[in-house]
Amino acid sequence: MAKQKYYVVWNGRKPGIYTTWAECEKQTKGFQGAAFKSFPTQSEAVQAYNQGAASRSVSNGKSGASALKSSTAAPIDENSISVDAACSGNPGMMEYQGVDTLTGERIFHYGPVFGTNNIGEFLGIVHALVMLKKLGKDTTIYSDSMTALSWVRNKKANTSLKRDHRTEELWQMIERAEAWLKANTYKNKIIKWETHIHGEIKADFGRK
Repeated sequence: MAKQKYYVVWNGRKPGIYTTWAECEKQTKGFQGAAFKSFPTQSEAVQAYNQGAASRSVSNGKSGASALKSSTAAPIDENSISVDAACSGNPGMMEYQGVDTLTGERIFHYGPVFGTNNIGEFLGIVHALVMLKKLGKDTTIYSDSMTALSWVRNKKANTSLKRDHRTEELWQMIERAEAWLKANTYKNKIIKWETHIHGEIKADFGRK
């Protein structure tokens, strides 16, 4: 019987510690700049994850092992909104929220509805943008989802979620969000939250 391994993902779709290669691969396969490594014990994995990827030899996709440069990130803008989503299954019952990055106080929330985590992350960012536009504020927005950031940048949610009676309302929200992005400009910075440096994003639902 194969020994249990623990997989640390410093840079991937959802950084964290995973107990199977399948979970690790899901977070890193095809992800540009993926940084991950396996450890024989949970304590070693936790220590490595907390220390970040600095000065560690990690796997980078299928290109073999390489040394990742020390991780650096700009200081957190405390006058900001952090958004995140949670999904029970994928697709499954999804919800998203935005919170004050400094205090953790909830600013908005939507769901649960049937959808996917990526859709929730995308709609959370757009929800924050729409709200801040109405208030005339250029507040920074944080998200830990590279996929959602890409969708916002491209003004298109590249989802394969089936459109049916369960998802019709959500699909209408997606279309409104895409239309808003195409029709509006904004000065807000939308920044990738670096989980391996700062820990879980403040809007995290704490269900991992």
